[in-house]
Amino acid sequence: MTRVILGIGGGTGSGKTTAARKIIDSMGEANAVYLPQDSYYRNLDDMPLDRRSRVNFDHPDAFDTELLLEHLDALRAGRSIEQPLYDFASHTRKKETLHVEPLPLVVAEGILVFWDARMRSRMDLKVFVDCDPDMRFVRRLERDMRERGRSVESVIEQYMTTVRPMHQEFVEPAKRYADIILREGGLNESGLDIIIGKVRTMLMRNR
Repeated sequence: MTRVILGIGGGTGSGKTTAARKIIDSMGEANAVYLPQDSYYRNLDDMPLDRRSRVNFDHPDAFDTELLLEHLDALRAGRSIEQPLYDFASHTRKKETLHVEPLPLVVAEGILVFWDARMRSRMDLKVFVDCDPDMRFVRRLERDMRERGRSVESVIEQYMTTVRPMHQEFVEPAKRYADIILREGGLNESGLDIIIGKVRTMLMRNR
């Protein structure tokens, strides 16, 4: 079986995850697997806790890209993987992993999935989710406070110190590599319908 790898990139809070989930729901969970780049943050358990929080998590070096590439290649070849699970409170990988079986559609999603040429070369379709900066910031603020126990002050400081400059240096320039630019992510139903239709056509062609 030939598999299709769909890359979904874009800035923090742009709606990448929502778009990925809607595409997977449309295809059916028995036909698609989800690889969030956030699961592939480097394990910082050898670093003191106070230093971990000062790491630039929006720089390409923060990710274990080699492992993600290895997993994409394995799924493409029909082999299962053990996807890491990341603890955002301690900035370390959890001991348990998520067993992922190879399915027809592999969705790789994250802020920097298009930055590395090796990642792009694995992708059959690349979608960049675009969204206004103020909306992205509000969404990130709400998410980090709700899901990661962060304070307003810490979110703002990180956004201004690393998130915004790294977006300008790495994320936004990678837009030029996209095959499709999706405005407003999961809220753009018409755009999602087009992408889903394209993916279905690619899967039918590859049977």
